[in-house]
Amino acid sequence: MNVFWFIPTHGDSRYLGTAEGGRLVSYDYMKQVAVAADTLGYDGVLLPTGRSCEDAWVTASSLIGATRQLKFLVAVRPGLSSPTLSARMAATFDRLSGGRLLVNVVTGGDPAEQESDGIFGTHQERYEISDEFLKIWREVLSKTHTGESTDFSGKHLSVKGAKALYPPVQKPYPPLYFGGSSPEAIDLAAEQVDVYLTWGEPPAAVAEKIAAVRKRAALAGRTLRFGIRLHVIVRETNEAAWRAADELISKLDDDTIAKAQANFAKMDSEGQRRMAALHGGKRDRLEVSPNLWAGVGLVRGGAGTALVGDPQTVAARMQEYADLGIDTFIFSGYPHLEESYRFAELVFPLLPRKQQETLPGFNLSGPFGEIVANTYAPKAALVAES
Repeated sequence: MNVFWFIPTHGDSRYLGTAEGGRLVSYDYMKQVAVAADTLGYDGVLLPTGRSCEDAWVTASSLIGATRQLKFLVAVRPGLSSPTLSARMAATFDRLSGGRLLVNVVTGGDPAEQESDGIFGTHQERYEISDEFLKIWREVLSKTHTGESTDFSGKHLSVKGAKALYPPVQKPYPPLYFGGSSPEAIDLAAEQVDVYLTWGEPPAAVAEKIAAVRKRAALAGRTLRFGIRLHVIVRETNEAAWRAADELISKLDDDTIAKAQANFAKMDSEGQRRMAALHGGKRDRLEVSPNLWAGVGLVRGGAGTALVGDPQTVAARMQEYADLGIDTFIFSGYPHLEESYRFAELVFPLLPRKQQETLPGFNLSGPFGEIVANTYAPKAALVAES
């Protein structure tokens, strides 16, 4: 079981949908979150992409030297940059980080944002571009190990003599992650990517989606891994976790919800449509499955659900998804710095995952917790069995 955290390059807060409790998007803060994830033993971090975010590639690159083993899941946007330029960027990042790059393929689902970046194609055309982009990207990087060049002539993209001279550390190229719910997205995933991602829908819906992707991939003679993108609200008791969920949207007014939902409705993303349908913008419909809460999706696009509960409950819900074939969990929580610690301390001991080796320089032993009365070390906590 791989567990990732999230770098909040579009902002962070203690309350959704309001500036109250908000935090500035600064390098120092993003570095704090990245270093916390690295030292706590998360396998990687996702960096979001879009005009509401600081640039993912620049941010991730700036964090290479601040971390030691953390992997970075960074987005490429087919149609926004050329496949050969993206391939060279990926190879360079992978080399400079020592093989710590993972690539998230994002076709985009907001027509207004796409048009502001000069992309005016239909939903179908965007997926055609993504398909051609990945064919070129994969071939260019695969051929860095042989020195060959790539020629490709497609409906939307063409290259002649394309190549990257510096090969990535990971062979044949850094793993490709991708999420999408439309038939075109499932076709693309089945034929070209390594890990299929889904947003946090109820387990039955996730099972149907995984089955569809597996069936389509089998027709292409391929197998994929699967991951899920969720938020998480974990506390020592279920009651405390649900109070924290209510607190997260306690400053959120109905007008803000209505505006957000109206904007999401303009998007042509099937995944976004499915997220919105879970709650319909209604506060009284937020527990969409046991311990799966859709409150985040009232105002946040993309992943809009959170696992809510005590450590044992959250771990059990994760196992339900794992039993469907999910091996990668990409989490986030508000605020991201504190919640990265909370989740790691409460839930990591309960998960069937290989703990990362202690970072060099952090293998010190000694008492844990504040020394009592300048003399006594606190009693060691009992680690619950997984």
